Amino acid sequence: MSISTEAKSRVGTILSNAMEKSVVVQVSYLVAHKLYKKRIKKSSKFMAHDEKNISEVGDKVKIVSTRPLSKRKRWEVTEIIQKRK
Repeated sequence: MSISTEAKSRVGTILSNAMEKSVVVQVSYLVAHKLYKKRIKKSSKFMAHDEKNISEVGDKVKIVSTRPLSKRKRWEVTEIIQKRK
């Protein structure tokens, strides 16, 4: 059995940037209901490290997993895909 060294990545929207070098990113995804098979929209919030502190609320960003940086931060912002409208 081989261990994958490739980092996980997600695309989400910035909810908060009130902290220094940290942002809260909301990642939305669709899941199917077990019985009725209707697709339901769910979301998860991740704390992410933003070294340059340039992300704004509403920006669409790509985050990748990294080593633990603090108690809740295990993700890092790698690029801003789309600025807030």
